[in-house]
Amino acid sequence: MTEPLSTCYTTTSEGTYLAYQVSGDGPIDLVMPVTGSAGMELTWEEPSFSAFVSRLASFSRLVTFDPRGFGSSGRLDPKAIPAVQAWKDDIVSVMDAVGIDRASLLAWGEASGATMFMAATCPERTRSLVLVNAYARYTRSDDNPWGLPADALSSFLGSIKDMWGTGGCFAFVAPSLVPTAVARRQWARIERLTATPDVLEAATRAVFESDVSEALPAIQAPTLVLSRQGDRHVRYEHGQRIASLIPDARFVALPGDDHIPFAGGTDALLDEVEEFITGVRPRPIVDRVLSTILFTDIVGSTERAVSEGDRRWAALLESHHRIVRGELSRFRGREVVTTGDGFLATFDGPARAIRCACAIRDGVQALGLQVRAGLHTGEVEMAGDDIRGIAVHVGARIGAAARSNEVLVSHTVKDLVAGSGIEFGDRAEHELKGVPGSWRLFAVKA
Repeated sequence: MTEPLSTCYTTTSEGTYLAYQVSGDGPIDLVMPVTGSAGMELTWEEPSFSAFVSRLASFSRLVTFDPRGFGSSGRLDPKAIPAVQAWKDDIVSVMDAVGIDRASLLAWGEASGATMFMAATCPERTRSLVLVNAYARYTRSDDNPWGLPADALSSFLGSIKDMWGTGGCFAFVAPSLVPTAVARRQWARIERLTATPDVLEAATRAVFESDVSEALPAIQAPTLVLSRQGDRHVRYEHGQRIASLIPDARFVALPGDDHIPFAGGTDALLDEVEEFITGVRPRPIVDRVLSTILFTDIVGSTERAVSEGDRRWAALLESHHRIVRGELSRFRGREVVTTGDGFLATFDGPARAIRCACAIRDGVQALGLQVRAGLHTGEVEMAGDDIRGIAVHVGARIGAAARSNEVLVSHTVKDLVAGSGIEFGDRAEHELKGVPGSWRLFAVKA
């Protein structure tokens, strides 16, 4: 992960403080306003955002900042929210503070109007322009029939204001990041620390009531427009319209329903951005390593969730996750993904993986939970933070075959820990669904 050098401040001509960060040391300056959905510093706590920013910083000198009114930047009077012009001036102020004469610009959603206005009015300072899930005019018109009806604007803004601080706004714009009640509570905190509901509502209204369509033909910089086809907040037709109005703009439709670019299928999106910014299509980096794979999941989680109720189950699940992550840290495991009530992790040593699985099994019993765990050692493909390969499928099937409170391993794992003092009971041969051949499995003795 590419950490920012530091958080710095500059001021606008009106004296409003703007917080910004610089990451990476690539040859191209890339400036990205972090829209009001999440404060710049808070989002470093979210793995998907930090991975997104790190990827951008791997081929650029990336400058991110909070627009006025949000995150660590100066607060605003909700009765005097500035228009698009002011947010465009924020881009200029940050570029001046960093000493950037000319930069590529990347923006999405509510920051896109100000960024397009910047490109149109300051062509000498705009190297290129990348717009993700953007719109020039949010409300409906004859040439913008997919926009929000004007008579629905106030009720829509009211619902945004009411949801803000509950995690509901992120559940709407980034559904893949909010799959559980626990995740919603985490994003609710980020919402509350990013802005107050009245500022969020007023700023959103100011942007929704703006229209930069007339400025688009004046944009001279090379422009890439990316839109996700299932975006519920900004329909992809907005992106098509923008690309039709900006001379020689390139439009790419991407699958997915997340509005936020660092949610969902980020690799495909970032591949397009990197090729456009650098002129070189990135090659996927795939490493093959021998790894011990651990799958865990809670036994009877659905029934338990129903009996506990949403609030108590969310608290119980949060405690479970804390125990699992604590044991992974203690035994040097790497969390790959969390799937509701289960974990996928990897280890560079099978004995540590077994002991970690046993510690997780024993630790969650204090919560009244029972887990099953499956382990297999094999060669996996590592692409970024993800892992692939037949060994992953084998590990998943072994985990599914485990009984309640059982740690089940493949013959490979058993052979690799010979002499460790770990004892096993023979569970005979199994057919693993979707995996060729029969597999002899062994249960770790408590």
